[in-house]
Amino acid sequence: MADDSTQSFKAVDLVVQLSPALKTKPHVVDFGTVFTDHMLTVEWSVTEGWQAPFIRPLANLSLHPACSSLHYGIQLFEGFKVYRGDDSRLRLFRPMLNMSRMANSAKRACLPAFDQTELLECIRRLVEIDQDWVPRSDSASLYIRPTFISTEPSLGVKRPGRALLYVILCQAGSYFNSEADAISLWADPKYTRAWKGGTGDCKMGGNYGCSLFAQYEAGDYGCQQVLWLYGQDHQITEAGTMNIFLHWINQDGEEELATPPLDGIILPGITRRSILELTRKWGEFKVTERYLTMSQLCSALKQQRVKEMFGSGTACTICPIGHIVYLGENLHIPCRDKQSVKLTSRLTKELTDIQHGRTPSDWTFMV
Repeated sequence: MADDSTQSFKAVDLVVQLSPALKTKPHVVDFGTVFTDHMLTVEWSVTEGWQAPFIRPLANLSLHPACSSLHYGIQLFEGFKVYRGDDSRLRLFRPMLNMSRMANSAKRACLPAFDQTELLECIRRLVEIDQDWVPRSDSASLYIRPTFISTEPSLGVKRPGRALLYVILCQAGSYFNSEADAISLWADPKYTRAWKGGTGDCKMGGNYGCSLFAQYEAGDYGCQQVLWLYGQDHQITEAGTMNIFLHWINQDGEEELATPPLDGIILPGITRRSILELTRKWGEFKVTERYLTMSQLCSALKQQRVKEMFGSGTACTICPIGHIVYLGENLHIPCRDKQSVKLTSRLTKELTDIQHGRTPSDWTFMV
């Protein structure tokens, strides 16, 4: 198994095979349904190590039916975007954080190590080739999906001897049907997304596939997503696939922006980290990573101490939360009025301005 970056594939060895026929690009698509013309693949085996990275026309994969990623979920993925700025230049937003998180997930999945900088350079080249797919819009972008799977052709539960790292690109508009409105959440302690000692802090498919049943039950209660709770005290952890933030006046009378800590069950989101760094730089209110419980939220709502509540993530950036169904009660979050969503709007504008190059920042990586 590769265990240091010197054994990694190198971008200088990249082989490129361009598609002979380019697809027509649609104007409006659902998230994750229309893919670009090319993909990146890199194969690995315990006997031969990493092979040369290969950019080729998008095509189906051929996998052995005993492939352990299919049977035992030995796989992971990442997700980030490329934005076209007002100057028409293409920018990635803090991509090395995605590379680092992917490397941590790979280690947890017993998949081989790779050089993060080399992978990013291969991705940059892929984006450069398919750059005409990047929309000219503040509300749309090109989504990058690096994926890492075991291709071990064996039913044995063991460390993979073969693996495939690949990257595909797709157009990305609004993640939710309408991002202008606040979303609704269903909170029920009978379902748990992740637990301490598990893989909740890794971007693995199993964390998402197992959430579908609860999400569809949330729909029965008129809600769009699940507010995941943990423990006997019903700690607030994540909202659907998003990190969660509470802007409130805390128990000590302080204005505070709070989000659950990274204790192993929370995904370390890049947007989450960016929000924390931005608001701490402002220095206008207390910014805390702390445990939040449903009883604290209910009490704050009754005492009218809640200003806003929102989710954050690469797919949606920032999404206001309008109400929560919890133990048969409808909790209304004060964010329906556009004028009251001051922090959410401000954060969205600051992040969007950085991503599109209107605000110079070392958080962007030029393609």
